[in-house]
Amino acid sequence: MKRYIYLLKNIGLLTISSFTSSILSFLLVPLYTSVLSTTDYGIYDIFNTTIMLCIPIFTVGIIEAVLRFSLDKDNNAEEIFAIGNSFIIRGFLILVFLLILNYIFNVFAIVRTYSLFFLLLYAVTSFSQLLQYYARGREEIASLAVAGILSSIVTLTLNILLLLVIRLGLRGYFIASIIGLLTPGIYLSIKMKVWEYIIPHPNLRYRILKRKMVDYSWPMVINSISWWINNSSSRYIIIFLCGISENGLFSVGNKIPTILNVFQQIFNQAWVLSSVDEFDPEDSKRFFIKTYNVYNFMMVITCSILILSTKILARILYAKDFYVAWKYVPFLMIAIVFSAVSGLLGGIFSAVKDSKAYSKTTVVGAIVNIFTSFALVYVMGAIGASIGNAFSFFIVWAMRVKIAKKYMNLRINLVRDNIVYFILVIQAIIIIYVNSTLSYFLQGLCVMLIVFAYRKELINLRNSVKLNLKRG
Repeated sequence: MKRYIYLLKNIGLLTISSFTSSILSFLLVPLYTSVLSTTDYGIYDIFNTTIMLCIPIFTVGIIEAVLRFSLDKDNNAEEIFAIGNSFIIRGFLILVFLLILNYIFNVFAIVRTYSLFFLLLYAVTSFSQLLQYYARGREEIASLAVAGILSSIVTLTLNILLLLVIRLGLRGYFIASIIGLLTPGIYLSIKMKVWEYIIPHPNLRYRILKRKMVDYSWPMVINSISWWINNSSSRYIIIFLCGISENGLFSVGNKIPTILNVFQQIFNQAWVLSSVDEFDPEDSKRFFIKTYNVYNFMMVITCSILILSTKILARILYAKDFYVAWKYVPFLMIAIVFSAVSGLLGGIFSAVKDSKAYSKTTVVGAIVNIFTSFALVYVMGAIGASIGNAFSFFIVWAMRVKIAKKYMNLRINLVRDNIVYFILVIQAIIIIYVNSTLSYFLQGLCVMLIVFAYRKELINLRNSVKLNLKRG
């Protein structure tokens, strides 16, 4: 029972940390779509997307190693942070050099126009990620929760001030985002007193630890790039084939799936901590498979209900020309379901420090994503990108199931799960292509079939809640 309490405790604290900022981003969609044009939103989105690719490349994926090695109590936490910070600084200097070259030769005109914002957004994002991963590795989860709340308050205040009152448009959006990301970084720096060990002392132990961290992290660069391709490459394909305005619509379409993505991110952050502590190749206490089944059920049923509610939510959230973005939502949410269960299986790879398994699966998924997204966007428009995302994450999940069984005795009901995933696809097709009240009836039937398929997990979940309430 302690392992479940530990997992739930971390989920609860990480919910406060991630939920406030992610849901705030979701709730601010009406503000963004009423103030910004589709082109402005497309520019910000492509900047943010590009930065998420640059960070693992310029830092050799060291942030992932900071988290994993901090979880091993035998390692020196201060040295781990100092190593991570040295790579963050190195990455920042690389970007400065590249931006100077771009300013001289004007290769990317949009980046040249907003080069200062691009640099600052990169700096605060990379340093904030380092601090958050380090805090998770040290199990400073309560501090992360406070940092998340502070970030949300600052971001909300600045968005209202800069977009509605001063009306700075895209520049105001950049400023609000940069300061909003800087706030948790400042808080965590003070809380953990990182200035005391921010400068490395490269003795023999430090060098050995650095070598181990780099050996672990460099395959994670390939994993991060491939994961980025699965999540983000479709935006570049859309810009190339459909234009930056269409990318703005696609980006807004991603906001409703944020609800599902928040739960995925929170769980996976907590799960990495539990998977390392509780790893058992035989899964004799059935901790992994029980967690997998309940998590899979929660993701699938939430996805199904959100697909059913897509048009209603879009009318509330999407202003003006952005409403048509609802059609991208269903398959984007299905992609998140596969991303979520793939992430859970990835916890097994973290436990055994097999970063190559991460890379192998995500590289294959990335290749599949590029080819399917390009082909489908060319034929169907931007909606093809959402279908390509879902299919590529399905491939990643299928591969990870197979590889994970080498490390652990996993008893996953693949027949049932695949039938349920097929029902989700049918539901997505119904809402997109059936334009009548019959659509809601058929979707309701899909929801009921999913609940019936997972009735055992639902009963077990209810019994566990009742038991805990009696004990409490």
